[in-house]
Amino acid sequence: MTKAAGPAHGGLLDALAERRTEANARFFEAEADRIARLCHRMAERFARGGRLVALGRSPAARSDARHVAVEFVHPVIVGKRALPAIGLSHEGGELVHQVALLAEPDDIVIAFEAEDGPTADALTLAVERGCLTIAFAPVSAEWQFEPPSPDPFVRQELVETLYHVLWELVHVFFEHRGLLAGRAAGPVHDTGASSFLYPFLAEQEHDLEAVLDDVRRSVEMKAVEVAELRAQTLDDHRETLDEAAAALRAVFASGGRLLALGNGGSATDAMDVVADFRDPPHGWPPRRALDLTEDAAIITAVANDIGPEAIFARQVIAYGRSGDALLALSTSGSSSNVIEALREARERGLATIAMVGYDGGRIAAEGLADHVVVTRSQHIPRIQEAQATAYHALRELVERAS
Repeated sequence: MTKAAGPAHGGLLDALAERRTEANARFFEAEADRIARLCHRMAERFARGGRLVALGRSPAARSDARHVAVEFVHPVIVGKRALPAIGLSHEGGELVHQVALLAEPDDIVIAFEAEDGPTADALTLAVERGCLTIAFAPVSAEWQFEPPSPDPFVRQELVETLYHVLWELVHVFFEHRGLLAGRAAGPVHDTGASSFLYPFLAEQEHDLEAVLDDVRRSVEMKAVEVAELRAQTLDDHRETLDEAAAALRAVFASGGRLLALGNGGSATDAMDVVADFRDPPHGWPPRRALDLTEDAAIITAVANDIGPEAIFARQVIAYGRSGDALLALSTSGSSSNVIEALREARERGLATIAMVGYDGGRIAAEGLADHVVVTRSQHIPRIQEAQATAYHALRELVERAS
């Protein structure tokens, strides 16, 4: 796409990109070694039969809890093992009660917005249970990582990159024999029901420090990659983002709503988009938004009775009105249910925005959305991280009238 000569908020987008690049470099340069060591500790827990339990109480924190859980359970990179993970949020009741019922000593508990009182209480209980605990604020967790930015959007993006990196690199230790001897529980030579996943656990020890050094360097490389991709995504789509923001301002001014959707990790990004519009930071006004991934009964009913390609289009038929807008998130740009929803939205007079990866897929090639932001990468975690930057930037642009 050709850049505009001077889009209304080009300076703002430059500032947003610079803010993220600086915070990203500071954070991952400082924490790369600890992240590598945490990957090893997490692998030990998984090898002993532990699970990842993610806690998120607020709308935005809930999206991260769901995101990290789906990444571990349903790995999108060929060759990665499915690892047990569950996301807990307010739907199941108070988090401390859910942790009391579900958390076991070998589990890993990761808490989002852990400074929130009920979440902090749940995390404290997890510590008492003997769980390995991770948080992104100065609370009771064993492993604390605090992003160096006061901006909630930047903080969320750094945290998302961190848990993607944990997911990607915890697998390294499954690929090296002998590195998963449990410190507290003794050697892990028999992993019970999981032994078919880890046939090498009884084999000879490898040099842990050498592997940790490789993982540390991989953390640093991934951080550089995503910083460049975030900046490129904003720079390549200045005009598109500005026009999409203007379209959304017009939708909200006329009483319309934003509908958001996606699959898998992109579904959790749709959750985050809706949270950012309904419950925004910085004193911005809340905006009308609807998450089409939220209702499991509707999604499973449509998938079962019609087919998965219809799960979003049927909701657009039910909820979408002329004067509304639809934001579709897809790493491939070619998901059939996303394409069907965009087609239905266009027929019904909705403004359409798509954020896609790779080369844009069918959505970009066939012009299936009014405004298309392409994050040009083939690495799904990095695409999602850069898309988070793009929709956060879009949210800011909506509140800055031309």
